[in-house]
Amino acid sequence: MSLSVLTIVRNRPGHLVQLVKGLQRSSVLPDELIVVDMGSDSPVVLEDLPFPARVVWMDGGRLPLAAARNAAARSASGDHLLFLDVDCIPMRGLICAVQGVLASHNALVCAKVLYLGPDEARAEWDEQDLFKRAAPHPARSFPGQGVRSEDNAGLFWSLVFGITRQRFFALGGFDEEFVGYGAEDTDFGFRAKAAGVPLLFMGGPGAFHQFHQTFDPPLQHLDDIVSNAGTFHRRWGIWPMEGWLKAFAEMGLVALSEDAITLLRPASCDELAQADSSRRSH
Repeated sequence: MSLSVLTIVRNRPGHLVQLVKGLQRSSVLPDELIVVDMGSDSPVVLEDLPFPARVVWMDGGRLPLAAARNAAARSASGDHLLFLDVDCIPMRGLICAVQGVLASHNALVCAKVLYLGPDEARAEWDEQDLFKRAAPHPARSFPGQGVRSEDNAGLFWSLVFGITRQRFFALGGFDEEFVGYGAEDTDFGFRAKAAGVPLLFMGGPGAFHQFHQTFDPPLQHLDDIVSNAGTFHRRWGIWPMEGWLKAFAEMGLVALSEDAITLLRPASCDELAQADSSRRSH
C-alpha cells in the first residue's frame, strides 16, 4: 500500500524545512509529499527530494484549515494518508509504524507527539538528542508500543494522524463549514466515532512538535473560535474547546451559557501581549 504525507502551511518555512528533513531520514520514505500553501507571503518551494513532492496553492483568507486538509487529500494518490502539521518533525520510524497499523486496522490512528523547547531543531539535529529534550503532552497518554483504543473522540488531534484514503473520503473529509481556526478536528473525530470508525492511539514512533509562538488563550483566533464553537454546538449539543471558551468568558470577551455564545468585544492589545508566549520567559 502506498502512503502520502500531507501538510498545510502558511508562513512557516523554517518548520517545513525540518519536517521535510525528518521525512528524508525516515526508515521508509513516503510515496509522495503534498504541501498545501495557504497563501504564504513567500510561496513555498521544495528542493529536489528522494520522493515525489508537490505544492498545491490555495487562496488563504481566514486560515482555511479544513479546506486545506481536504485539498491535500484530493491531491494525494496514496492508499494511506498521513497528515502532519507543519510544525511536526516525523520520527524515523513513523511512516513504517503507521503503514503497519493501517494495514490491519481500518481506523483513525493518532501518533504521539513530544514537545520541543525554543532552541531545539532549529538547524542541525539528531533524533536521539531530541528525545532527551522533548516532553510529552500532559493530557494525552500513549501506549509504549502497539495501539490502544480511545473512546473519547474529543482526544483526536490533527497534529499527526493516519487514515486510509477510502475511509477519509467516506467520512466526507473535514467539514468546510468550519472556517478558520478551531473545532474542525474535534468535529472530524466525532463524525468518525458516529460512523463506527475506531480511534487508536499508537505507541512507538511519533513526531516532535517544534516550538513556535502561541497565545494562551488563543486570542488571535477569537472570532474563528467563537464562530466554530457555535457551529459545533449546534451539531453535537456540547461546547468544544471548553477551556478556551471559559477563559474568554472570564476575560469578558464572550457571553457563554449552556446553549449560546456571543462575542462581546475584541481582545485588547494589552490582553494579546499578556497571552503571547514569546513575551513570557521560557
